[in-house]
Amino acid sequence: MTSPPHADPMATAAVTIAPASGLSSRTGWDVVESAFRPDLTVPSGSNFLVGNGYLGYRGTFEEDRQDGFVACVVSDTYDMADGKWQELCNAPNGLFTSLSIEGELVSPASGTVDDFERRLDLRHALFSRRLTWRSGGPAATISSERFASLSDIHLLAMRYTVTLDRAADLDLSTGIDGRVWSLNGDHFSDCRAEQVGDRLVMTATMRESGRNLVVAEALIAPALAGLPVSEGDRQIVRSGSVPVPAGDALELVKLVAIYSGNDVADPRAAALAGLDRALAAGYDRLKADHAAAWDAQWADTDVRIDGDPVAQVALRFCLYHNIIATPAHSDHLPVGARGLSCQAYQGAAFWDQEIFNLPAFLFTRPAVARALLTFRHKTLDGARGKARRLGYRGAFYAWVSGASGEELCPDFFFKDVLSGRPIRNHFNVWQIHVSPDIVYAIRQYWRATGDWDFIVEFGAEIVFEVARFLVSHAYFKEDKNRYELIRLLGPDEYHENVDNNAFTNHMAAFALHTAAAIHERLATENAERLAALAKSIDLDADEPSTWTRVGDRMYLPEPDPETRLIPQFDGFFGLADRRPDEVRQDLKDPGEYWGWPNGVAVHTQVSKQADVVQLFCLHDVFDDAVVRANYDYYEPRCQHGSSLSYSAHALVAARIGHADQAYDYFLRTARVDLENTAKAVSGGTFIGGIHTAACAGAWQVAVFGFGGVRLVDGALAIDPRLPERWSALSFPIAYRGGHMTVTATRDGVTVTADPNNPAPLPLRVAGVPVDLAPGEAFGPQSARSTS
Repeated sequence: MTSPPHADPMATAAVTIAPASGLSSRTGWDVVESAFRPDLTVPSGSNFLVGNGYLGYRGTFEEDRQDGFVACVVSDTYDMADGKWQELCNAPNGLFTSLSIEGELVSPASGTVDDFERRLDLRHALFSRRLTWRSGGPAATISSERFASLSDIHLLAMRYTVTLDRAADLDLSTGIDGRVWSLNGDHFSDCRAEQVGDRLVMTATMRESGRNLVVAEALIAPALAGLPVSEGDRQIVRSGSVPVPAGDALELVKLVAIYSGNDVADPRAAALAGLDRALAAGYDRLKADHAAAWDAQWADTDVRIDGDPVAQVALRFCLYHNIIATPAHSDHLPVGARGLSCQAYQGAAFWDQEIFNLPAFLFTRPAVARALLTFRHKTLDGARGKARRLGYRGAFYAWVSGASGEELCPDFFFKDVLSGRPIRNHFNVWQIHVSPDIVYAIRQYWRATGDWDFIVEFGAEIVFEVARFLVSHAYFKEDKNRYELIRLLGPDEYHENVDNNAFTNHMAAFALHTAAAIHERLATENAERLAALAKSIDLDADEPSTWTRVGDRMYLPEPDPETRLIPQFDGFFGLADRRPDEVRQDLKDPGEYWGWPNGVAVHTQVSKQADVVQLFCLHDVFDDAVVRANYDYYEPRCQHGSSLSYSAHALVAARIGHADQAYDYFLRTARVDLENTAKAVSGGTFIGGIHTAACAGAWQVAVFGFGGVRLVDGALAIDPRLPERWSALSFPIAYRGGHMTVTATRDGVTVTADPNNPAPLPLRVAGVPVDLAPGEAFGPQSARSTS
């Protein structure tokens, strides 16, 4: 799509969007913090992040150092410093700039601060801050703006201005600060600083790989020419006393280029060349190019809500963060569970990537979805290696996967906060649903795009190897003539070592049948490719029939004929029937982990997150009566200890007509970061940062839940059901190589096809089959629908 994003006639007065955090919006496209909250230092740094999929620079202040949780997290810099956690590196801070007046640091944490504002412009991904500071001497007004360029992903740019109400000398320091915040150890064995002409360069060597991460900085500030450069203690800065007349603005522009040895062979040369290009363009041109790239992004992505400004801003905030967390520039990198907002969850892919993040790109920018699935092909050897180590065939994907596909999830993820002893969790060996989840995403990609070439080139190999793994994991019960999956961990992570988790078994059967179907089509249409693939992976001729047999006989827990309830796993209904608030009273410490092996929820029916409910989000195989009965049963027993849980509940609530609950859960997922409602620490482990899957889940609720979009046999169904307070909902959709805009109002739904579409789009609009021709509109006001 090429049309610009919607202009918003939002209220001129600020609308409060997150009362607990004191956040508001003035335009429908911004998030504004109007008072400094030291207690929110960590979440505010995440919320006001700028990024571009290659790097993420936290929304901290220019004068902040590592104790202010400054971070510039760079993709594809996985490193282990402590012998346990392999995580992304925080690059040396090239935007560091501090001011002192009469010996006192100018900062919102000191002195008297007036006119404070921290703002994130979502439309063009611009961070800005403003404050007036005084402490006995002259008052200083600081304003700054920064962006992580979307048109040149290795570039950070900042404009910084200070004005004094009376003449004074400022003590200024600006350069590169290599003393970075890091969760799990010092990732740099060496940091070398140098001055190259008028540029500053810091080369940090990563411990594990020995590769370099280079930060190069250029300063544009004629008034600061000649400031002496000093280096030491992992920093290189220009510093000195600068006279500033009353009322005159002292302005400086900083350009920072960042490259690692995983990007190019010579990251130092690349960073210096990147600075040359940026200096030639200048700040204003760089900003314009960046804004144009974001205009194009929003034209494909923006979801417009009329009648509910809070939901509108919260959703755009989520879309923004899902975009900047995703390495759209690469087909060998994952979407991290906390994106690039910090090092939590190691910058790695979980099942979140396929089940939550990917659909938001599949129906807006399908090339990005293809790249994310290609990443799973590139990490297939890692999945094969994991399966072999655990005694299985095929591909068992890492629960936590970085660029190599090796399992990054440690055996001991949490600790017992009462005893201090580590807890052996089994996310990395029993949570097998990650593999069929990937197959599910591949099948959805194929259905939504018709991209059979991807299946031929990449998808088939993934699917076949996952099918092999599932066959080798399945356990045949001769007395029941069925296959079972035992010793599992489903989406509900509080209950480990369970048998026949309903979600996992359904996903496994789906994956096995998908493998058989793809093999059959390859045999018919791509026999040569199939023969080559079979030879390369040593595929026996009888394996596809085995996939069908095991899939057909896989035990799928069925609804009880009377209650219609599906057991989450064998024996679930024999556990203590308690509610989360009751169980919380059993805690001896609020930081206790609730799950395996002896957490307060283990022997109860309290779940961490949607499990059976999650099944209904993906598979439309149960009637509404069964879905409603299970939702009504499991919903009050869910603790929502995962940010993934809210969107799943919202999707299912919307389907069964629980409109108020659907809307409430939508707001909870859309504001999980804005309101800082999720745990920052669980079982002694830091898990803060932006919840990227929840962000993408908010898109799913808006488009799949309230927009009523879903894939059906051979078509895309669109049947909206708007929340009561929404007067209209509009969003772009990419499908089968074409694009369309869906607009739902109280009068019905109109779907308009892009005139440049290559062919008619097969749709089912409000139950009516339609082949929508290029440029055609179908809806209440269209001639076709009334003819």
